[in-house]
Amino acid sequence: MSNKQDLEFENAVKTMMFHVGENPSREGLLKTPQRVRKAHEFIFGGYKEDPKEILESAMFTSSNDEMVLLKDIEFYSTCEHHLLPIIGRVHVAYIPDGKVVGLSKIPRVVNVFARRMQIQEQLTEQIADSIMESIQPKGVAVVIQARHMCMEMRGVEKINSTTTSSALRGLFKKDEKTRSEFFSLINSPTGTRY
Repeated sequence: MSNKQDLEFENAVKTMMFHVGENPSREGLLKTPQRVRKAHEFIFGGYKEDPKEILESAMFTSSNDEMVLLKDIEFYSTCEHHLLPIIGRVHVAYIPDGKVVGLSKIPRVVNVFARRMQIQEQLTEQIADSIMESIQPKGVAVVIQARHMCMEMRGVEKINSTTTSSALRGLFKKDEKTRSEFFSLINSPTGTRY
């Protein structure tokens, strides 16, 4: 952001604080607009990253044709309707077709899409489609389980309710055995941590 944009953002934060009944000039809030701006630059950093570039930066030829599963990838996102947090875990699997991707790249892609204003359903689809398009595997499966603060902090105020969404592509959609194996693996206890 430019200095002018920084100032506009910080003034908007001051206006918001004033409208909810706070005094933006009181000691504890003097630097809050700057802190909020910096926090938002990080929280919404996904707009500045390209998931395709991330995935293609670490792609390797492989004869592996068995499922690769990354389970319990923690994420934080922001509900596009209320600008409140979404907190959850993502499970991602793919079946290679001549190429595998560096394991750290999949959580990075999750972060790219999570660090945007989102709805969970769209986040699930974006992760699956990005992996499918870049790696071109035989199939991709993504399941997200998340808590939505827009449901817990306001509205119906249902604490600890979890929303689950899935996106299945290729073999995971077509083949019942592959799909069942995936769901069995993500629902099994994690076991020993290494």
